[in-house]
Amino acid sequence: MPRYKLTIEYDGAPFCGWQLQEHLLSVQGALETAVEAMCGKPVRVHGSGRTDAGVHALGQVAHCDIAKPFPADRLRDGLNAHLRPHPIAVREVEIVPETFEARFSAKKRHYLYRIKNTRANLALDIGRVWRVPRRLDAEAMHEAAQRLIGKHDFTTFRDTECQAKSPEKTLDQLDVTREGDAINIVTSARSFLHSQVRSMVGSLVWVGEGRWSADDLAAALAARNRAACGVVAPPEGLYLVRVEY
Repeated sequence: MPRYKLTIEYDGAPFCGWQLQEHLLSVQGALETAVEAMCGKPVRVHGSGRTDAGVHALGQVAHCDIAKPFPADRLRDGLNAHLRPHPIAVREVEIVPETFEARFSAKKRHYLYRIKNTRANLALDIGRVWRVPRRLDAEAMHEAAQRLIGKHDFTTFRDTECQAKSPEKTLDQLDVTREGDAINIVTSARSFLHSQVRSMVGSLVWVGEGRWSADDLAAALAARNRAACGVVAPPEGLYLVRVEY
C-alpha cells in the first residue's frame, strides 16, 4: 500500500483547526473527505502537528496510505479538485517509504508570526496579521527573545489544556525583525507546546510596548507558571511555514 506525503497550505480562518472535531469543519476532515472521494474508502490523514483554529499554514505536511495507487501528480490534482471551495491547496504529493511519519519523522518546525504595527485599520491583511496600534520596539523584542533560546521548562508559555508529556522544549530560533510597519517573528524548534508560539509572541509585544523588560520576560519563563505569561497573541497572525525531515 503506497504511502503519500502531502505538502499543504491553507487559510485557517474557516476551520476549527487541523484536528477532526465532531460537527465542525477541520482541515484534516476536509482532506479526508477529498481522499475518500478519490479512492472510494475512508482514509486517515496524519498531520505533522495540530494547528489551532484560525492558524494558517504555508507548508503543513501530512501522510496517508491509499490502497489504490495513484501517480503523485494525479493525486495532487484530484485532491485539489475535490477540496474546492475550501481554502486548502495541496502543493505537492510525494510517494515515500512506509517508515515515513509526518509527525514523528519531523526534525524541525518553522513558524512565522506577522504583526502589523499601525494605527490604521487593516484592509488586505484582515484575518492574516495581528494589528498592534501602539508603537513597538522591535530591537528590544529581539533582544528579549534571545532569553528564551535553548532548552527550558516552558510551562509559563504552555496552554493549560496542553497534552504534551513534558513542558521542556528546546527553542532553536526566535528572531524579531521590522520592515516598515510590519514586524515578523520567526521561530524554530523540533516541536512546540500547545499555544507556545502565540504565548511567547504576546509576551514579546509587552516588551515592545515597554510594559516588560528582557528581565521581566526571563522572570516569567523562570516562574514556570501559566499565570506569569503575558497576553496570548491571536491565531490569525500565525503561520506554519515549513517542516524539516
